Amino acid sequence: MDDTEKAPEAWRREDATVENAQPLIDPDIQRRVVKKFDRHIIPLVMALYLLAFLDRSNIGNARIAGMSTDLDLTGDRYDWLLTIFYIPYIIFEFFAMMWKIVPPHMWCAFVVFSWGLVSTLQAGIHTWGAEMALRFLMGATEAAYGPGIPYLLSFFYLRHEVGFRCGIFLSAAPLANTFAGALAYGITSGHSAIANWRVLFLVEGLPTIAMAAVAFFFLPDSPEKARFLSEEEKRVAKARGVSQVGDTQRIGGIVWRDIGAVLIDPKAWFTGLMYFSCNVSFSSLPVFLPTILKEMGFSSVNAQGLTAPPFFVSFLLTVGTTYIADRTQQRGFMLMVLTAMGGVGYVILATAKNVGARYFGVFLAAGGVFPAIANILPWVLNNQGSDTRRGAGIVLLNLVGQCGPLLGTRLYPSNEGPFYHKGQAVCAAFMFFTTFLVISLRTLLAWENRKLDRQYGTLEEQKTRTELAVMSEDGKGGAKEGAGLENYGPTFRYVL
Repeated sequence: MDDTEKAPEAWRREDATVENAQPLIDPDIQRRVVKKFDRHIIPLVMALYLLAFLDRSNIGNARIAGMSTDLDLTGDRYDWLLTIFYIPYIIFEFFAMMWKIVPPHMWCAFVVFSWGLVSTLQAGIHTWGAEMALRFLMGATEAAYGPGIPYLLSFFYLRHEVGFRCGIFLSAAPLANTFAGALAYGITSGHSAIANWRVLFLVEGLPTIAMAAVAFFFLPDSPEKARFLSEEEKRVAKARGVSQVGDTQRIGGIVWRDIGAVLIDPKAWFTGLMYFSCNVSFSSLPVFLPTILKEMGFSSVNAQGLTAPPFFVSFLLTVGTTYIADRTQQRGFMLMVLTAMGGVGYVILATAKNVGARYFGVFLAAGGVFPAIANILPWVLNNQGSDTRRGAGIVLLNLVGQCGPLLGTRLYPSNEGPFYHKGQAVCAAFMFFTTFLVISLRTLLAWENRKLDRQYGTLEEQKTRTELAVMSEDGKGGAKEGAGLENYGPTFRYVL
């Protein structure tokens, strides 16, 4: 039997010494600790992801700023520039586990510097082949960052806290797209000595290189090593770690048998397929939307500007829906609404002829796709019961899910404009397929929870028994903080 899936008696016996040594965490200090994590960690990782998304998707703005002509992007050459990014992104997904093996501040600084350098070097290339090589390297370096940050956040936040923080982190993607068009227009509207699209890569790539130093000095490796916490707060942060997983040593190694357990877990494959389906749309919308809007009849300038409102709505929904899902612990219902909404948006884009209706469809599509992604990732973290399994779940999610862009980036060939019926229809079908997968997984999780209730008793029944046991032992009514509550055991339940 796997170490993380012991019988309840063994689980209680092995954790007894830790449990007895772990006093109840002061709620006021705990709130202070969480707020400090929110102030010091979330803005940093969000800012870095915003830069990553700008560096990844600014090729769409560069295309209509002269890059297409200068690099002779005829035929399907532009589509290949999009596709080549995701091939190494899939190959190097195991990099997500490096956040547990290498001190996070060192790993983060290395990968941020690497993709910033690659992004900046795009300003100096003169051939399609050179750009293909740089896009490949960018995919490899960014694969080490974005997919691993939700895993890193699970070291600092509890299960009921991590989803909202993942949502804030991932909201950087639609936020970047909100002003990417205006920023690109501002950068490329001048008459510099070099081509405007080259200036775009320089201006958006160099800040990323500078941010690598910020990550090195300001990203903490673990809660108890955070320099912004007082000694008292560090003790509470350490106690949260014990309460969370039964141990404070969370960086430095992995449990290989837990990786094998994830590979045969159907729940992990469900979320992987959801991510695949959403990524078909997620990968294509930012890079093709300026072109789609331009071919609706708008000028290049207006097409850049009109991308902002749908993405801003998507940003608000990403933050709002992850917050609600955390508060209610009902992530499945939220995903059903979001994926269905995105599917309807793509149906409108596939069928409507009126420009106003099609633009409304863009709002629904963007408002469904990005928030859905932001809710799928924490669902993986919610429903794996050890650090290694959470990391392996993220790796599997991305190995399967990042294959979606290989299809998504090929759905909008230039000869099918301006309506792109096939591409919009395929995206709609995958969004509705995601809705079906969400319903299926939630049904499976509810069934699993009922089994756990029958095996251990409901959480309310366990709480009552624990309170009675403590009362009978010391007669004071004092409670102890359990250890390893987020690992598999009597109190573990899947988030629906």
